[in-house]
Amino acid sequence: MIHIITTFNVFMPLMHKVLLYKLFNSNLEISENWHAVCSIQLIGCAIIVSIVSLFFTIVSAEQEDSMNRTFFLLVIGCIFLSVFSTGHARSENNQTLSPYFLVESGDGSVDQFPLKCTDVNVRISGVIAEVTVRQEYMNQGAHPIHAKYIFPASTRAAVHGMTMTIGNETITAKIKERKQAEQTFKRARKTGQAASLLEQNRPNVFSMQIANIMPGEVIEIKLSYTELLVPTDGTYAFIYPTVVGPRYNGQADDPVNNEPVQWVNNPYLSEEKATPSRFKISTRICSGIPIQEVFCTSHNTETIWIDNMNQEIFLSQSEGSGGDRDFILKYRLEDDEIESGLMLYEGEEESFFLLMMQPPASVEPMEIPAREYIFVIDISGSMHGFPLNTVKELMRNLIGNLRESDSFNVILFAGSSRLMAESSIPATDENISRAIRLIDEQRGGGGTELVHAIQNALDLPRDDFTSRTIILVTDGYIAVEKTVFSLIHQNLDTNIFAFGIGSSVNRYLIEGVARAGMGEPFIVTKPSEAVDAAHRFQQYIESPVLTDISIEYDGFQAYAVEPCKIPDLLAERPLIVYGKWQGKPEGSITVSGVTGDGKYAKTIYLDEVTSWDENSAIRYLWARTRITEISDYAINPGEAATDVLIDLGIKYNLLTKHTSFVAVHDEIKNPDPNETSTVKQPLPLPCHVSNLAVGSAIASKPEPELYFLIILSSIILATHFKRRKARKLFRTNEKIEL
Repeated sequence: MIHIITTFNVFMPLMHKVLLYKLFNSNLEISENWHAVCSIQLIGCAIIVSIVSLFFTIVSAEQEDSMNRTFFLLVIGCIFLSVFSTGHARSENNQTLSPYFLVESGDGSVDQFPLKCTDVNVRISGVIAEVTVRQEYMNQGAHPIHAKYIFPASTRAAVHGMTMTIGNETITAKIKERKQAEQTFKRARKTGQAASLLEQNRPNVFSMQIANIMPGEVIEIKLSYTELLVPTDGTYAFIYPTVVGPRYNGQADDPVNNEPVQWVNNPYLSEEKATPSRFKISTRICSGIPIQEVFCTSHNTETIWIDNMNQEIFLSQSEGSGGDRDFILKYRLEDDEIESGLMLYEGEEESFFLLMMQPPASVEPMEIPAREYIFVIDISGSMHGFPLNTVKELMRNLIGNLRESDSFNVILFAGSSRLMAESSIPATDENISRAIRLIDEQRGGGGTELVHAIQNALDLPRDDFTSRTIILVTDGYIAVEKTVFSLIHQNLDTNIFAFGIGSSVNRYLIEGVARAGMGEPFIVTKPSEAVDAAHRFQQYIESPVLTDISIEYDGFQAYAVEPCKIPDLLAERPLIVYGKWQGKPEGSITVSGVTGDGKYAKTIYLDEVTSWDENSAIRYLWARTRITEISDYAINPGEAATDVLIDLGIKYNLLTKHTSFVAVHDEIKNPDPNETSTVKQPLPLPCHVSNLAVGSAIASKPEPELYFLIILSSIILATHFKRRKARKLFRTNEKIEL
C-alpha cells in the first residue's frame, strides 16, 4: 500500500507538469487540435485509472491482485504517456515548417549570431528614396560557418545592386536566374570559397546566405534599392522594416502558387531577450519645396536642419539597437503641398516617364447610403497583449462610429472562427456595446487560420440592396498570402479594407488584401493612432476622391503603361502611372474621372516638361511595378509570366522571386567545407509581440521529465517483479516445509 501511494504521489505532479507544458508552452488549442485532445484525454485517463486502482486497493480483500493491477496500470500509463508525448512533438514538426525558439548550446566554438550590424543610409530626393543597406557578418567562433539570415524589405523596393567585401577586395554580385544562382553558390560553398546569395522569398522577405566565413573574418554585404514615396493626405512616409515576424504556417506550401515556405522555419529569441546585432539608420531629405515638419513615430531621433529644404535624421543614442520594429519617418511640406507632375528620363535604348498627378479634394456627399460592415478580427497568439489592446481601442472607434442605419457583424479568428451573430445586426447602441464587450473579453492565443475566417465572412447571408464592406484586422503573420488574395479575387462584389496591427506587420498581406479587395490598407502601431485610423476609414468609405479614372495620350507615344487598369482613388494621394515612351516628348496627357462634384479632367502638356538624367531611377521603378502586376499579387501567373519575370530581372538587374544576386570570391578559404556548420541568424520577436507567437513550434525532443518518467517506470516495474518473484519463492518454501 505504501509503495502504491508513493508511486501515485510522484506520478501525479509529473503528469500535471506535462499537462501544463502542452497547454501553455506549446500554445495548442484544446478544442481544435486532435493531438492535444488525445494528450489531454490520455493524461486524464491515466489519472482516473490510478485513482480507481488505488480505491480498489484500499477496499479490496484481494490486495495482492489489486496491487499487481495498480503497478501494471501506473507503469503502462507512464511509458505510454512518455512515448506519445515524444511522438506528438515529432509529428508536429514533420507536418509543418514553423518558427521556433533558439536553444543556445553553450558551445562557444560556433558563433550563433554572425550578423553583427545593419547600417542603413537613406537619401530622399523629391519623391524617390535611394537606400543603401550595409550588413556586417563576423565569425567570432573557433570554426568556419555558413550563415543564413532572413530579413524584411519594403514591398515597393526595387533592389538593383549588391556587393560583397572581404578585406580590401570588393566583388560585385551578378544577377542570375534563381536556380543558376543557387548552383553557383553551392559550388562555391562546396569548394571552400567565400560566397553570398541574395534571394526573394516574398516581395517583402529576403534571405541572405554567406558561405565559408572563417574564424575572425569579417564579410560586408551592401544592398542598393530604390523606392517611390507616395504621400497620403499630404504626409510623406519612409518606412524601413527591420524584422520578419514569425509566420503561422498551416501547410508546407502555398496551394495557389506552390511557393516554398522553408524560410518560415527560423529561430527566434524570446521576448525577454534583445538581439546582439546592432541597428543604425540615417536619412537625408532633399526637397524642392520647403519642409514644414519631420517626425519619427517609431524611434527616438535627432534632426539636423541644413536649410529649410534639406534635413538629416539619425537614431538617438538612447535607442539602443532599435531593430525590433519598423522605422517610420514622416514629413510634410510647406502648406501641405506635394511634389507632383510628370518626370521624364530619356535613355539610349529605352525612355521612361512617371506621372504623379494631385487628385481633387474629396467632397462630402449630400446623402450617405446604409452599409453592412463585417469585422474580421485576429485573436491568435501573436496578437496577445499589446497588439490586441491596440485592436480593442481601434474597434471601439470603428464600431462606435457606425450609424443606426448601418448593420454589422464580428468574426473572431485564431485556429478557428467565432461568429457574433448568425446574420448582421443593426448598429444600435445595445448591439455596439455587446460587440465591444465581446472583443474586450479576448486575450489572444492559438493559430492564424485567416483563409477560413475570410471565407466565413464572404459566406454570410447578405441583403442585395446594401453594400457590404469587410474590415480585416490582423498583424498578417501567415505564410499563405496568395491563397488569401485568390479567395478575395473570386468575390469582387465586396470591398475589403485591411488594418495591420503592430510594430512590424506583414505589409505584403495588408497591402495585398486591400489591393485585391479594392480597398485601402491602414497600419496602426499603437492605441493612440486608432482614432485617426478610424476617422480616415470612414472618410474613404463615404467620400472617395476620384472614380472611373481614365488616361488619354494625345501626340505622346506612350506604351507599356503600368498599371494597366487604374483603381479608384479613395484617399487623397497622387495618381501614379509609369510607362515607356518613344519619339519626341510632345503632345499631352489628360486624366479624367468622377468626383463628388461631377466629372473631372486635368491635362499636362509635354512641351512644359524636361527630361533629366537624374531621373534614371524611373527605369527601376517601372520594372518593379511591372513585376508587381504580373507576380506579387497575380493569381496563378503561369510559366509565361515566369519567363517575363526572369527577363525583367536580368535586363534591369533586379531581384525577383525568379532572379537572385550571387557573389563568389576567387580564393579557396575553407579546406574542409563539408564539416562546416550552418548557422541561422536568430531573429528578435517584433516589439510588443509575445512568446505565444512562436508557441506552435514544439521541441523535437521530449522534456527531461519524460525521460524521468521512463526511468521511474522501469525501476518500479523491476522492483515489482523482483518482489513478486521473492514472494513466490517464499510461498514455495513454506509449502515444502509443510
